[in-house]
Amino acid sequence: MKRIAIFASGTGTNAREIIKYFKNSNTIKVCLVVCNKQEAGVLNIADENGIASLLLTTKSDFSDQNFARNLKQHHQIDLVVLAGFLWLIPSNLIENFPNQIVNIHPALLPNYGGKGMYGDKVHKAVIANGEPESGITIHYVNENYDEGAIIEQYKVQLTSADTPESLSSKIHKLEHQYFPLTIQKVLES
Repeated sequence: MKRIAIFASGTGTNAREIIKYFKNSNTIKVCLVVCNKQEAGVLNIADENGIASLLLTTKSDFSDQNFARNLKQHHQIDLVVLAGFLWLIPSNLIENFPNQIVNIHPALLPNYGGKGMYGDKVHKAVIANGEPESGITIHYVNENYDEGAIIEQYKVQLTSADTPESLSSKIHKLEHQYFPLTIQKVLES
């Protein structure tokens, strides 16, 4: 059984879809949700699905070697999935999980990535620049925001009528459809 930890900072819509996708799997299981915001909706999703959760209160706890060891030894995590987690992943976690941390970004990297580029900030920039398309990028995580090796990209066309809100809706559909499939592909390869 492959074991997943989902890291999220917000409402948890992607986490919900991932949990739902693997709920009846005999080979892959979501075992842990890690969050850095006490009021985040993703913690309720974990609770509703009987999944253990861990709240990070400080970045020093997150970067501590014991945190990585706890994920490996106690929780036996095979893959860390970032689903709207906004903290930079510390190098010791990357070293403990080489090519075992994946992220989803709401744009076609390498464009519109980096520190501070998330959610509506990305969609506003894409529309302001008159891009004909946008999409999602699922990639491995390295020491820099949104610079890890790309695993998959999926595209959506933009129209002149698109707003940040309508683009966000199109992007969420891509995320919910393709993120769980790509996670499965990574774990089965």
